[in-house]
Amino acid sequence: MPLHVPPAPPAALRTVLAALGTPAAVRHAHTPSLRSAQGPLNPELPLPVHVLDRITAEGVPVTRLAGWRFLIRAGDHAVAAAETAQTAEGWAFSHFFEGPYVTSTERALRQAEEAPQPYQPRLLSVPGLYMLTLWLHADVAADASAGLPDPMDLLIPLAPAPPGIASHRPHRVEELLPLLTRRVGPATPPPTALSPAA
Repeated sequence: MPLHVPPAPPAALRTVLAALGTPAAVRHAHTPSLRSAQGPLNPELPLPVHVLDRITAEGVPVTRLAGWRFLIRAGDHAVAAAETAQTAEGWAFSHFFEGPYVTSTERALRQAEEAPQPYQPRLLSVPGLYMLTLWLHADVAADASAGLPDPMDLLIPLAPAPPGIASHRPHRVEELLPLLTRRVGPATPPPTALSPAA
């Protein structure tokens, strides 16, 4: 079923287009495939990147929007990705990159298109495990820059995935979250007046 790719903030897209149009930005990027690409380079498939900051003692994921990622397509496949970040002045281009997460993202998106129901694709980063997943949010009309993973949403770990977690195997959030909780650990409760840390 078709994915409902959310529209990126126009200012974020403009910063990527400006970077692609700046020869020095492309030339100095650590992305040989981007520098050697033939033909036009097009930013496509914008995905909001959410970061899993912690999991509360009650098992609730706490996330925040970190930026928007665009796959940079040359011909029929992505050769790199562009990252943008929100600053006090608005959206800003951050950097280009390439590597396994680019091809793995493309593969996971193709997997998601075969799902029996529509989803809104996002990325969920788990820094504590050096893990990135394609987050398929069931509410396709939701604000892509906000919200928490719903128990029935799907997470597809991208390759390379941490040991013991199979890449490209879809999991319901309610199934994968307990595993992440054991590995990342619940949030530390705030110190009390009797705590040595107080």
